[in-house]
Amino acid sequence: MGSGPASQGGRAPARERGGTLPDGASPFLHRVGQWISILFVRPAYRVRIHHADRIPRTGPVVLVANHSSLADGPLLFGMIPRTAVFLIKHEMFRGLLGWFLRKIGQLPVRRGEPDRTPLLAAVRVLRSGGLVGVFPEGTRGGEMATAQNGAAWLARSSGAVLLPVACRGTRRPEGRGRRLLPRVDVLFGDPVVLPDAKGRAGLTAATERVRTELVELIAELDRLVPTADKT
Repeated sequence: MGSGPASQGGRAPARERGGTLPDGASPFLHRVGQWISILFVRPAYRVRIHHADRIPRTGPVVLVANHSSLADGPLLFGMIPRTAVFLIKHEMFRGLLGWFLRKIGQLPVRRGEPDRTPLLAAVRVLRSGGLVGVFPEGTRGGEMATAQNGAAWLARSSGAVLLPVACRGTRRPEGRGRRLLPRVDVLFGDPVVLPDAKGRAGLTAATERVRTELVELIAELDRLVPTADKT
């Protein structure tokens, strides 16, 4: 089994009530969304969670994770034992799904376009002691190449700690057909305080620290779970 007491049976720590959401979101529907993840998304995988005990139970947190497939976000959403707000590409916010995503507190972002509205909303959540999840651009097949400034900017603007998370197993290997109950491993890293140097140079250094922390955590997960053990 995975390392740490939280990995036993793939369970995360006991879920906590309360938390901070963007304006217009419903705490009740947020909990409904997390239970949908637990009851309907997660059973499609054999999930093993490693070191969920590292998730801070209180205070502002910027969670940053690698991105292998569309399943990463819904799975993580149900694992976090506190209210969680994720930055999600705006293409997902259409129709009934878009309405539901907004009501459970998720924020649409337009990648590659200058739109500070979701970032400012995320900062308000963080300054109120909430948790915001980010999948940095530059992830390709789950490998971190570069990290957007967004995660570092959010943490520095709010005084939040950075929580790196590595996910493996949601992406179907090239040339493979549909898999039955694929194995997914999720490793939570230790919370990190980013460098507080000011200006553009400081943001660049903090962004590089985000990238480094995530790259090292992915490598740690790959050492922990051999490739042959993921299928």
